[in-house]
Amino acid sequence: MPNTENQETKKCDFVHLHVHSDYSLLDGASKIGKLISKAKELGMTSLALTDHGNMFGALRFEQQCHKEGINPIVGCEFYVAGGSRKERKGTEEGNKYYHLILLAKDEQGYKNLCYLTSLSYTEGMYYKPRIDEELIRKYSSGLICLTACIAGQLPQLLLNNKTEEAEKMVKTYSEIFGKDHFYIELQKHGIPDEDRVIPMLIKIARKFDIPMVSTNDIHYAEKDDAEAQDILVCI
Repeated sequence: MPNTENQETKKCDFVHLHVHSDYSLLDGASKIGKLISKAKELGMTSLALTDHGNMFGALRFEQQCHKEGINPIVGCEFYVAGGSRKERKGTEEGNKYYHLILLAKDEQGYKNLCYLTSLSYTEGMYYKPRIDEELIRKYSSGLICLTACIAGQLPQLLLNNKTEEAEKMVKTYSEIFGKDHFYIELQKHGIPDEDRVIPMLIKIARKFDIPMVSTNDIHYAEKDDAEAQDILVCI
Protein backbone atom coordinates (compact mmCIF):
# COMPACT_ATOMS: atom_id res chain seq x y z
CA MET A 1 0.00 0.00 0.00
CA PRO A 2 1.23 3.56 -0.67
CA ASN A 3 2.49 5.57 2.28
CA THR A 4 -0.31 7.90 3.25
CA GLU A 5 1.63 9.75 5.97
CA ASN A 6 2.14 13.45 5.50
CA GLN A 7 5.53 14.12 4.00
CA GLU A 8 7.27 17.45 4.45
CA THR A 9 8.82 19.11 1.46
CA LYS A 10 12.49 18.22 1.28
CA LYS A 11 14.52 21.13 2.59
CA CYS A 12 17.31 22.57 0.46
CA ASP A 13 20.34 23.93 2.30
CA PHE A 14 21.50 26.05 -0.63
CA VAL A 15 20.51 29.72 -0.48
CA HIS A 16 20.54 32.01 -3.52
CA LEU A 17 22.35 35.21 -2.50
CA HIS A 18 22.59 36.93 -5.89
CA VAL A 19 19.09 37.40 -7.31
CA HIS A 20 17.57 39.94 -9.70
CA SER A 21 13.86 40.56 -10.15
CA ASP A 22 12.14 42.74 -12.74
CA TYR A 23 13.04 45.68 -10.51
CA SER A 24 16.50 45.31 -12.08
CA LEU A 25 15.12 47.38 -14.91
CA LEU A 26 15.51 45.92 -18.42
CA ASP A 27 17.71 43.20 -16.96
CA GLY A 28 15.72 40.94 -14.61
CA ALA A 29 12.87 39.01 -16.25
CA SER A 30 11.07 37.53 -13.22
CA LYS A 31 8.52 39.05 -10.92
CA ILE A 32 9.25 38.72 -7.22
CA GLY A 33 6.34 36.34 -6.65
CA LYS A 34 7.63 33.91 -9.27
CA LEU A 35 11.11 33.85 -7.73
CA ILE A 36 9.66 33.14 -4.29
CA SER A 37 7.34 30.42 -5.64
CA LYS A 38 10.29 28.71 -7.33
CA ALA A 39 12.34 28.85 -4.14
CA LYS A 40 9.46 27.31 -2.21
CA GLU A 41 8.99 24.62 -4.87
CA LEU A 42 12.67 23.65 -4.50
CA GLY A 43 12.39 23.45 -0.71
CA MET A 44 14.52 26.52 -0.05
CA THR A 45 13.99 28.19 3.31
CA SER A 46 15.71 31.51 2.52
CA LEU A 47 16.12 33.76 -0.51
CA ALA A 48 17.95 37.02 -1.19
CA LEU A 49 16.95 39.91 -3.44
CA THR A 50 19.84 41.95 -4.87
CA ASP A 51 18.46 44.14 -7.63
CA HIS A 52 20.81 46.39 -9.58
CA GLY A 53 21.24 49.78 -7.93
CA ASN A 54 17.90 49.90 -6.12
CA MET A 55 15.71 48.45 -3.36
CA PHE A 56 12.39 49.23 -5.02
CA GLY A 57 11.14 45.66 -4.50
CA ALA A 58 12.36 45.18 -0.92
CA LEU A 59 9.05 45.69 0.90
CA ARG A 60 7.04 43.54 -1.50
CA PHE A 61 9.77 40.89 -1.37
CA GLU A 62 9.76 40.76 2.43
CA GLN A 63 5.97 40.60 2.66
CA GLN A 64 5.60 37.83 0.07
CA CYS A 65 8.49 35.81 1.52
CA HIS A 66 6.91 35.80 4.98
CA LYS A 67 3.58 34.81 3.46
CA GLU A 68 5.21 31.77 1.83
CA GLY A 69 7.35 30.81 4.84
CA ILE A 70 10.61 31.94 3.21
CA ASN A 71 13.23 33.91 5.15
CA PRO A 72 13.89 37.13 3.18
CA ILE A 73 17.46 38.43 2.83
CA VAL A 74 17.29 42.01 1.62
CA GLY A 75 20.24 43.32 -0.34
CA CYS A 76 21.36 45.22 -3.39
CA GLU A 77 23.93 44.88 -6.15
CA PHE A 78 25.49 48.32 -5.96
CA TYR A 79 27.39 50.21 -8.61
CA VAL A 80 30.71 51.36 -7.13
CA ALA A 81 32.74 54.24 -8.55
CA GLY A 82 36.40 53.56 -9.28
CA GLY A 83 37.28 56.71 -7.33
CA SER A 84 35.00 59.29 -5.74
CA ARG A 85 31.29 58.99 -6.40
CA LYS A 86 31.26 62.74 -7.06
CA GLU A 87 33.66 62.47 -9.99
CA ARG A 88 31.91 61.99 -13.32
CA LYS A 89 34.43 59.61 -14.85
CA GLY A 90 35.34 55.93 -15.06
CA THR A 91 38.53 53.97 -14.51
CA GLU A 92 41.56 53.66 -16.75
CA GLU A 93 40.20 50.29 -17.96
CA GLY A 94 37.12 52.11 -19.21
CA ASN A 95 34.75 50.84 -16.50
CA LYS A 96 32.30 53.52 -15.42
CA TYR A 97 31.57 51.50 -12.28
CA TYR A 98 32.05 48.11 -10.61
CA HIS A 99 29.46 45.79 -9.06
CA LEU A 100 29.28 44.91 -5.35
CA ILE A 101 26.75 42.85 -3.38
CA LEU A 102 25.68 44.08 0.06
CA LEU A 103 23.21 42.10 2.21
CA ALA A 104 21.44 43.26 5.37
CA LYS A 105 21.95 40.99 8.36
CA ASP A 106 19.86 43.08 10.79
CA GLU A 107 17.76 46.24 11.09
CA GLN A 108 20.79 48.52 11.11
CA GLY A 109 22.03 46.86 7.95
CA TYR A 110 18.68 47.49 6.27
CA LYS A 111 18.80 51.16 7.25
CA ASN A 112 22.32 51.43 5.88
CA LEU A 113 21.23 49.88 2.59
CA CYS A 114 18.57 52.59 2.40
CA TYR A 115 21.14 55.32 3.07
CA LEU A 116 23.50 53.91 0.45
CA THR A 117 20.88 53.55 -2.27
CA SER A 118 19.53 57.05 -1.63
CA LEU A 119 22.98 58.65 -1.72
CA SER A 120 23.92 56.70 -4.84
CA TYR A 121 21.17 58.58 -6.69
CA THR A 122 21.55 62.02 -5.10
CA GLU A 123 25.37 62.16 -5.03
CA GLY A 124 26.79 59.44 -7.26
CA MET A 125 24.73 59.37 -10.45
CA TYR A 126 26.90 58.88 -13.53
CA TYR A 127 25.25 56.54 -16.05
CA LYS A 128 24.20 54.53 -12.97
CA PRO A 129 23.59 55.43 -9.30
CA ARG A 130 27.01 54.87 -7.68
CA ILE A 131 28.51 54.66 -4.22
CA ASP A 132 32.19 54.73 -3.27
CA GLU A 133 34.60 53.55 -0.56
CA GLU A 134 33.85 56.59 1.60
CA LEU A 135 30.13 55.73 1.79
CA ILE A 136 30.82 52.02 2.20
CA ARG A 137 33.01 52.73 5.22
CA LYS A 138 30.43 55.08 6.76
CA TYR A 139 27.46 52.73 6.31
CA SER A 140 29.03 49.26 6.67
CA SER A 141 27.45 48.32 10.00
CA GLY A 142 25.01 45.41 9.80
CA LEU A 143 26.02 44.50 6.26
CA ILE A 144 27.57 41.43 4.64
CA CYS A 145 29.66 42.04 1.52
CA LEU A 146 30.13 39.75 -1.49
CA THR A 147 32.57 40.61 -4.29
CA ALA A 148 29.90 40.17 -7.00
CA CYS A 149 30.14 38.82 -10.56
CA ILE A 150 32.99 39.31 -13.05
CA ALA A 151 31.91 42.97 -13.24
CA GLY A 152 33.03 43.33 -9.62
CA GLN A 153 36.20 45.26 -8.80
CA LEU A 154 38.15 42.26 -7.47
CA PRO A 155 37.58 40.03 -10.54
CA GLN A 156 38.32 42.96 -12.85
CA LEU A 157 41.61 43.76 -11.13
CA LEU A 158 42.67 40.12 -11.32
CA LEU A 159 41.64 39.80 -14.97
CA ASN A 160 43.74 42.89 -15.74
CA ASN A 161 46.77 41.38 -13.94
CA LYS A 162 46.65 43.97 -11.15
CA THR A 163 47.37 41.50 -8.36
CA GLU A 164 48.79 44.04 -5.90
CA GLU A 165 45.72 46.26 -6.23
CA ALA A 166 43.46 43.22 -5.88
CA GLU A 167 45.22 42.19 -2.66
CA LYS A 168 44.96 45.74 -1.35
CA MET A 169 41.22 45.72 -2.06
CA VAL A 170 40.75 42.42 -0.23
CA LYS A 171 42.58 43.78 2.82
CA THR A 172 40.54 47.00 2.74
CA TYR A 173 37.13 45.33 2.51
CA SER A 174 38.07 42.71 5.10
CA GLU A 175 38.95 45.55 7.46
CA ILE A 176 35.76 47.50 6.70
CA PHE A 177 33.30 44.63 7.12
CA GLY A 178 35.22 42.27 9.38
CA LYS A 179 36.50 38.85 8.50
CA ASP A 180 33.16 37.08 8.98
CA HIS A 181 31.20 39.59 6.89
CA PHE A 182 33.27 39.75 3.71
CA TYR A 183 33.12 36.91 1.15
CA ILE A 184 34.82 36.29 -2.16
CA GLU A 185 32.10 35.31 -4.62
CA LEU A 186 32.53 32.51 -7.16
CA GLN A 187 30.31 32.11 -10.22
CA LYS A 188 30.40 29.66 -13.12
CA HIS A 189 28.02 30.29 -16.01
CA GLY A 190 30.15 29.10 -18.92
CA ILE A 191 31.70 32.55 -19.46
CA PRO A 192 35.40 32.36 -20.41
CA ASP A 193 36.42 35.25 -18.09
CA GLU A 194 34.75 33.46 -15.17
CA ASP A 195 36.76 30.32 -15.89
CA ARG A 196 39.94 32.43 -16.03
CA VAL A 197 39.33 34.31 -12.80
CA ILE A 198 37.99 31.50 -10.55
CA PRO A 199 41.46 30.01 -9.80
CA MET A 200 42.76 33.52 -9.07
CA LEU A 201 39.87 34.27 -6.73
CA ILE A 202 40.39 30.99 -4.87
CA LYS A 203 44.14 31.68 -4.58
CA ILE A 204 43.67 35.15 -3.12
CA ALA A 205 40.93 33.92 -0.76
CA ARG A 206 43.21 31.22 0.61
CA LYS A 207 46.18 33.59 0.87
CA PHE A 208 44.28 36.01 3.11
CA ASP A 209 41.98 33.42 4.72
CA ILE A 210 38.82 35.03 3.31
CA PRO A 211 35.69 32.83 3.16
CA MET A 212 34.22 32.04 -0.25
CA VAL A 213 30.62 31.67 -1.42
CA SER A 214 29.21 30.15 -4.61
CA THR A 215 26.36 32.04 -6.24
CA ASN A 216 24.26 31.95 -9.39
CA ASP A 217 23.63 35.32 -11.02
CA ILE A 218 19.86 34.84 -11.27
CA HIS A 219 17.91 36.99 -13.72
CA TYR A 220 14.94 34.65 -14.33
CA ALA A 221 13.24 31.77 -12.53
CA GLU A 222 12.85 29.13 -15.23
CA LYS A 223 15.21 27.88 -17.94
CA ASP A 224 12.56 28.60 -20.56
CA ASP A 225 12.67 32.30 -19.59
CA ALA A 226 16.19 32.72 -21.03
CA GLU A 227 15.02 33.95 -24.42
CA ALA A 228 12.66 36.50 -22.89
CA GLN A 229 15.47 37.83 -20.70
CA ASP A 230 17.77 38.07 -23.70
CA ILE A 231 15.15 40.14 -25.55
CA LEU A 232 14.75 42.34 -22.46
CA VAL A 233 18.47 43.08 -22.39
CA CYS A 234 18.44 43.86 -26.13
CA ILE A 235 15.73 46.46 -25.53
